[in-house]
Amino acid sequence: MARRQIAIGVPAPTFSLKTSEGKTMKLSDFRGRHVVLYFYPKDDTPGCTKEACSFQSNLTQLTSADAVVLGISRDDIVSHQRFAAKFHLTFPLLSDPDASVCKAYGVYKQKSMYGRTYWGIERTTFIIDPQGRIAQIFPKVSVDGHTEAVFDALRQLSSASSSAARRTTSSSAARTS
Repeated sequence: MARRQIAIGVPAPTFSLKTSEGKTMKLSDFRGRHVVLYFYPKDDTPGCTKEACSFQSNLTQLTSADAVVLGISRDDIVSHQRFAAKFHLTFPLLSDPDASVCKAYGVYKQKSMYGRTYWGIERTTFIIDPQGRIAQIFPKVSVDGHTEAVFDALRQLSSASSSAARRTTSSSAARTS
């Protein structure tokens, strides 16, 4: 998977990854819906747990906006299974062990902590529109308030697409009269 510039309006990089249930899931499986695709560093760590539990707590609200939530980390399927079971997560967690999808989305970055440099996932969320394009990017996510910001963005995107659909319908009706 070649790395390319990720920006609002460009097609989202496609992927096919295993879920915690061992099923293969592709981005194209969700064509026609908004996808909240969030990348997180590691299962069962404080920040990642707080983020996952927040998405789970607000899942009904997010799905009512016709969105699906997908979490991606480099953890293996067994780790995802334990994490999902421990915190009752019902949305898919996808395993990207070789970081190919993380790299395609530009979230696998060189980091440093306590003077040590290493490669890891920068906590980032993307909203992908129903046509498969990047609609919103939340880089370097701070967990507190993040789910609410994602829901607000989904509402704005839905409102904008509803307005565009009304304009298209109105202009079509005007041309036929």
